[in-house]
Amino acid sequence: MRQIEGRCHCGNIQFKFLWPSLEAEIPVRVCGCSFCTRHNGTYTSHANARLTVEIADKSLVNKYVFGTKTAEFHICARCGVVPFVTSKIDGHEYGVVNVNTFENVRALQLRSSVSDFEGEALADRLQRRKRTWIPDITISIAREGRSD
Repeated sequence: MRQIEGRCHCGNIQFKFLWPSLEAEIPVRVCGCSFCTRHNGTYTSHANARLTVEIADKSLVNKYVFGTKTAEFHICARCGVVPFVTSKIDGHEYGVVNVNTFENVRALQLRSSVSDFEGEALADRLQRRKRTWIPDITISIAREGRSD
């Protein structure tokens, strides 16, 4: 396994992403939805990966949903970065990570392709996520909120 570290710009949201392959290239999907296009959402996931997220201050994390309301974009309210996205399917949390938030991966290691899921049936979308998104996610929170 290869450990990839990442974070939002200010560091409020940090993560460790255990990539199950030692291959040099990591496949990346440039999402074509309107939200990701505006935020340069470029994601990766693997069905055998593990994601551990550490949030310093939960009150500085917003969650945004739109469209089918089946994915939650975790946005740092301080710096505006979206480090990861989750989707709860059949009571289980799956996720993808934004490669633009990686700390220890060179851009040359990312193999990019454009993804367009417009018109995909909801059931097909959820099944695709179950097959391809990260199934092992742990989110820990240091502080629930500001005390001011």
